Amino acid sequence: MTNLRVGLLSFAHTHAASYARFLAQAPGVEAVGTDAGEPDPGTLRGKAFADHHGLRYLPDVAAVLAERPDAVVVAAENADHRELVEQAVAAGAHVLCEKPLATTDADADAMVHAAREAGVLLMTAYPVRFSPEFGELLARVRSGQLGQLISVHGTNNGKMPLAERSWFTDPARSGGGALVDHVVHLADLLDELLGEPAAEVHAVTNQILRADAGRDVETGAAVNIRYPSGVIAQIDSSWSQPESAPTWGGLTLEVHGTAGSMRIDPFNSHVAGHGSDGALWESFGANLDSAMIGEFLDAVRTGRTPQPDGESGARTLAIVTAAQRSAASGAAVTVA
Repeated sequence: MTNLRVGLLSFAHTHAASYARFLAQAPGVEAVGTDAGEPDPGTLRGKAFADHHGLRYLPDVAAVLAERPDAVVVAAENADHRELVEQAVAAGAHVLCEKPLATTDADADAMVHAAREAGVLLMTAYPVRFSPEFGELLARVRSGQLGQLISVHGTNNGKMPLAERSWFTDPARSGGGALVDHVVHLADLLDELLGEPAAEVHAVTNQILRADAGRDVETGAAVNIRYPSGVIAQIDSSWSQPESAPTWGGLTLEVHGTAGSMRIDPFNSHVAGHGSDGALWESFGANLDSAMIGEFLDAVRTGRTPQPDGESGARTLAIVTAAQRSAASGAAVTVA
């Protein structure tokens, strides 16, 4: 096994903790990390975060890149993705970038171009792509068991980020609210399932949830997508899980074809109950973050293109930005 030097750039994203744990323990990996920005109150960040998860900590991005890492994982606020990715690829590092790839289509295209010009890999962090349930669905669709696909319905509902990592509700740093946070996961599954870019999007949003918090982002969104083949997809995304819920939320995908239908619920493998300290929820399903980073590291070692790649990230972001334009105008819009 080829030994790799891997840097974790920023601990801002909620997934940074699982990325750090995996990298710190992965065989053949020398992992370092750095953080930047002002952490939200009560959020573990910086050297304390690195120490907690077993990462060697460096003071800034320049120090990480000076060690000539083979690869980096970018887990920063969405608006900072482009700058960090461009710095990494300029240093010759392969990149796994947290979703969404960027906050604008222009930034996503620039990132893909920069990686291509530098001859390095760019992968977008979509862990649900690696769920066994989605793999089974994909195999059945591709084998023709469901016939010609007609429609798809997906849900992705979670808790609203408030005190901890509240940058998710700051549009200047996140690019948007629940629509940005949740639609991209299902858009990625559709991208792989259908094998064609979206043609048209119609979306509506609201800010009903926690209006008292004064958040200037959407907390719920309904997105309809039309594909060139005629498939219609609906995505229900919101931050509707209450703070009292035992887990962050969940994702489902229901596919209907001329010969059958299939529904998957990748995060439903768990045991639940109640204990002296409240609700119990223990997942025993596959660790999707580990599977995703394993795919990335294997691609770095072998030189093959990992999936979902940067182009996939740009296509799925295009659905989100089209949905934002549609919600603002009240009309269906063409996907750029």
